[in-house]
Amino acid sequence: MAVGVHQFRQWKREGRPVAVLTAWDYISAQIADQAGADVVLVGDSLAMVALGYETTLPLTLEEMLYHARAVRRGVKRALVVVDLPFLSYQISVEDALRSAGRALQEAGAQAVKLEGGHPALLETVERLVQCGMPVMGHVGLTPQSVNQFGGFRQQGKSPEEAERIFAEAIALEKAGAFSIVLEHIPAALAQRITEAIGIPTIGIGAGAACDGQVLVTTDVLGLSTWQPPFARVYTNLREQAIAAARQFCEDVQQRQFP
Repeated sequence: MAVGVHQFRQWKREGRPVAVLTAWDYISAQIADQAGADVVLVGDSLAMVALGYETTLPLTLEEMLYHARAVRRGVKRALVVVDLPFLSYQISVEDALRSAGRALQEAGAQAVKLEGGHPALLETVERLVQCGMPVMGHVGLTPQSVNQFGGFRQQGKSPEEAERIFAEAIALEKAGAFSIVLEHIPAALAQRITEAIGIPTIGIGAGAACDGQVLVTTDVLGLSTWQPPFARVYTNLREQAIAAARQFCEDVQQRQFP
């Protein structure tokens, strides 16, 4: 059965963990979907893992929609959630409605993800939900604010930061978000948020108490040249792929293929 946003509160009540993987093209989408992921996230991390940028900031809405369309064609069961890239939703509610609407209408997304929980963003989330566009929230380390944070550093370590992130999560649920990503925050803070809200928390570097977990698929498969400290590498496809390609090149050069 295909996954829908209406199932998330029920999964929370049942204690059923939510598995989330990222995808950036047709093949990665098929892999994540056939592996049993509940959510396939077209994350703006594709700016770094697929396009070679140093941060997520250069990614445009047009690039995101291009990749999202390919991902949607590869998914049969999982819920497809699309990150709205930097400056595609922060300028005004109208811009956010237009960007999210394009993600659903042109790319076939079933929900969008927005970073942050400040008052202006909360107004945007509420308006999107009112217009029938499901929203996944994201607090803690929000990569689109990397310049403000001074790098990809853990957030919520001070009491003041922890209270701000906690309040943002509470407010996002009230605004209508169906789930919230908690990225790179202390496990105790993630547990406190998870216990306080009625929608699932999806952790990434936020401890084991979250209602689900998300990882970037290139990290899971060992395709990245660098993984964050909280990622787990399940295999090393990069080394295997290079070895296979090297063998082909040598076979051609030595006239062993075809």
